[in-house]
Formats: sequence, structure tokens, C-alpha cells
Amino acid sequence: MGLFSSSQTTSSPPSPPTTTDGAFVAPTRSSRASCWHARDAFFACLDVHGIIDSVKEGEGKERAAKECGEEDKELGRECVASWVTYFKQRRVMEHNKKLTLERLKTEGARPMPDGMGPPRGSA
Repeated sequence: MGLFSSSQTTSSPPSPPTTTDGAFVAPTRSSRASCWHARDAFFACLDVHGIIDSVKEGEGKERAAKECGEEDKELGRECVASWVTYFKQRRVMEHNKKLTLERLKTEGARPMPDGMGPPRGSA
């Protein structure tokens, strides 16, 4: 038993295929399209059930597993694990961004005029 081992065994998703030199094979156009389709189906299910965060422990994650478990499994089959994590976290970030922009607008915030603000792209 190792220092960080656990009594529970978890099944990890299969590793992506590698080339002869050990690098990972990039996903094909059709596999990316399948992944995006699975993502869209999962997010549509979350929207129907009013679930924003399917990652954070607690109610959102539990409801997502109950209501959209099949779509989540399909997402895991069609996409590499890092993409699944990224998609789920980005969904929450985009929601929070939308709420922040709406709140700022109701508080009277206005966009800055062109040319104002921090410099862009100067190195």
C-alpha cells in the first residue's frame, strides 16, 4: 500500500493513442465533431434541467449525474478527459461572466471608448 493509495479503485478512461515516438495522436476532424456533438447534447440536457455547474461537488454534480448521466457518459467516450474538464469549467466561467456583465450594466457601467484602457499587444 503506497503513501497516497486509496482503498477504492477507480477506473480511469483509456489513454489516447500514441505515435511510435510516444507523442499523443491529434484528434481527427470527425472525432472532434463527434466530441462537440456530445458536448452540445450534454449542455442541452443541463439547460433543460437548469443545471449550471456539473463539476463542483454538491447539488449540481449530483443532479447532473441523475438527470444527464447518459449524455455525460457519451461526452466522456467521445472526448479526451482534458477536453471534458475544460468544457465543463468553461460553461461555468461563461455563465459567471454573463452575470457579471449584466450586473455591471444595471449598475450603469459603460464600455470604455476606443483607445482607452491598457495597451494591447505591445511587447
